[in-house]
Amino acid sequence: MAPHNLPLDHTLEPEAQAFVADNFESALEVLSDLVAIPGIAWPAFDPQQLEISAKTVAALFEELDFFDWVKVTRSNKPNGEAGSPAVLARRSAKNGKPHVLLYAHHDVQPPGEESLWETPPFTATRVGDRLFGRGASDDKSGIVTHLYAIKTLQQLSSDPDLGVTLFIEGEEEAGSESFDSFLEDNLEELQADLIIVADSGNWTEDTAALTTSLRGVVSQTFTIKTLDHAVHSGMFGGPLPDATTVMIKLLATLVDDQGNVAVAGLHSVPVADLPYDLETFRKQAGLLGGVSPLGSKSLLQHTWGEPAVTVIGLDTPAVATSSNTAQPQVTARVSLRIAPGEDPTYALGRLREHLEKNVLFGAKIEFGHAEQGPGYLAREGWASEAAHEIFSRVWPKPSVNFGIGGSIPFIATFAERFPEAQILVTGVEEPDSRAHSPNESQHLPTLQRAMVSEALLLLHGNRLGK
Repeated sequence: MAPHNLPLDHTLEPEAQAFVADNFESALEVLSDLVAIPGIAWPAFDPQQLEISAKTVAALFEELDFFDWVKVTRSNKPNGEAGSPAVLARRSAKNGKPHVLLYAHHDVQPPGEESLWETPPFTATRVGDRLFGRGASDDKSGIVTHLYAIKTLQQLSSDPDLGVTLFIEGEEEAGSESFDSFLEDNLEELQADLIIVADSGNWTEDTAALTTSLRGVVSQTFTIKTLDHAVHSGMFGGPLPDATTVMIKLLATLVDDQGNVAVAGLHSVPVADLPYDLETFRKQAGLLGGVSPLGSKSLLQHTWGEPAVTVIGLDTPAVATSSNTAQPQVTARVSLRIAPGEDPTYALGRLREHLEKNVLFGAKIEFGHAEQGPGYLAREGWASEAAHEIFSRVWPKPSVNFGIGGSIPFIATFAERFPEAQILVTGVEEPDSRAHSPNESQHLPTLQRAMVSEALLLLHGNRLGK
């Protein structure tokens, strides 16, 4: 049963603003402590750091004395291996009040090439109105937003009746392999009327946003083979179709001369028309002078509503260790973003067909590991209406709906498993957060506004009945 909506009570705003402001420095200390933990869910990294990260997060929420219980738990991946540790907590609703599920993740991306960082990646460093560090924005600020929203709820409503479940995942950056089984294992505890996913971004530093569309994703690893062993590039060069040349020719067919994706059969969807120009794109993306963007449609249409293909890995000899040798085989990994609503299984099939059709000179192609995740299209409701009203009062400018070119496949899973729940995809990032990149940072005024906004949403939910 959906909650009965009520007008927002704006009398709580000054108190919420004041409480968050008074406690913001302590929130930054918590965020800094979390940034210092390199919890990375990739096989090449120390899994003990994920354990430390999960236990640290669990302790933060246990200290609230708010939840009925808090635990660190795991579920299995499809191959039977245990997934990364997640934090799960629940406080039951009372007196017919609705139930809210708060989601974030405590794992982070690897730091990448550390020489590209201007500050140490796992030491939170404050520079002006930004806090730099891996995970400072994606998504440890999401955790801190939930923590201080609940603290504000406690401060302004001494014994709230609102039900709250907390789910802090531990492997989102590694593909959420155990996510489906985690939902199955904890389905009753995760049931909610409203799901708030704090893992997205905002339109600008001054304009909050709800993410209402996400592209799906397909990735495919494949190998091109032309020889049974490496040979001298001078002795045989000319007639010899070395694997690197064949691979380069094949990868080039993935886009046409304008940069549009050339994989046949893929679809697109129209997107919101927001003000966005080439200079803004150039600045945000770091596009060098004289380099043109790809595609024949508008920038936002290409970013949110069209397929996009990127070569994200290529195994060939490094330049520093290369020799005059023709390679017998080369492996590449291609990421294909697909329009919201596109079936990822269908898209993966079209990608494979394209690669098989366009490989030249009779070269052999072998497909390896593939990944796929669905996109997301939001539906409007009482929660999105309340969120926009709150955002537009807390941020300097009115909030907007927007799309994201990236993919968060588990949101579609939430929508499928909990079809009656409202889902708000919010977040603390903004265009210069540089999540996943060197010099990731959190814009601190945005974080403070996100805390206030989520607190007001929880306070509003505490007034609703079902």
